[in-house]
Amino acid sequence: MNRETHPATTAHHRGRAVAVAAAVSGCALVVASAAPAAAHGGSGHSHDRTTQYVALGDSYTSGPYIPTQVDANCARSDHNYPSVVTADQRGTVLKDVSCSGATTEEMWKAQGTNPPQLDAVQRDTDLVTVQIGGNDIGFSTIIGTCAKLSATDLTGNPCQRYYNSSGADQLALTVLNTAPKVAKVLRAVHKKAPHARVLVVGYPDLLPDDGSGCYPSVPFAAKDFPYLRDTGKRLNLMLRLVAALNGAEYVDTYGPTVGHDMCKAPADRWIEPLQPASPAAPAHPNAKGEAAMAGAVLKQLDRHSRY
Repeated sequence: MNRETHPATTAHHRGRAVAVAAAVSGCALVVASAAPAAAHGGSGHSHDRTTQYVALGDSYTSGPYIPTQVDANCARSDHNYPSVVTADQRGTVLKDVSCSGATTEEMWKAQGTNPPQLDAVQRDTDLVTVQIGGNDIGFSTIIGTCAKLSATDLTGNPCQRYYNSSGADQLALTVLNTAPKVAKVLRAVHKKAPHARVLVVGYPDLLPDDGSGCYPSVPFAAKDFPYLRDTGKRLNLMLRLVAALNGAEYVDTYGPTVGHDMCKAPADRWIEPLQPASPAAPAHPNAKGEAAMAGAVLKQLDRHSRY
């Protein structure tokens, strides 16, 4: 979700997902004969009406480096979760304007060749997914800072001490300050598309949920792993609350990705580490991760189907 390194891999597989669990501000699906997202079989539509779907978001939505990249400016993949959701839902027409490096400001401001993302939302839009906020809290800067500080105290929590040196947790404050920005985005979406169903998509589990570490594969100090895990959870809690207060539904992608974080073996992880082994940006979902997030979105659509 950084301002941002770019990634890619293929993931358009269908079938019911093989059990595994899943992964902190990142997500995934099973490839070969199984995949979480594909288990829904187009059950979202009960008739032939076309559904106009707009996807807004940052690199966790766009899917950098995942094959096939269809927009170099935004590092957007045709196997990101909006594309997987659309392939599953009969009669859905997707306008995907997600873009790597996007913050809430890019909802109103062009980003290279990508127009302001909110321009894609029209009065006849039926469905909008929004995954934003990670770059507003400075996700890539946090990762770089914590990786650099780890060498000073590998068994301690140098990153946590750094962000709390003023006496208050600066990352917690930044998450709190991002809440009104996300709320403003949701209000704008509702104003432009008053009849649309709006889903706020959370971020997947990047680091082990049990607080364990995996240095040097992921170069954080031992006690900073739980601190950064909790920061990711705090971001998701904020998104959940903002969604509830602004007429939107929250899609949990953290829970479904626990156990597939960037510390896991290549065959099991849905989030790539800082040196990816699969086509994806560092600390971002690979193709399986995008498919898992699609599965979470589809599950939410099935739970409260309006189409």
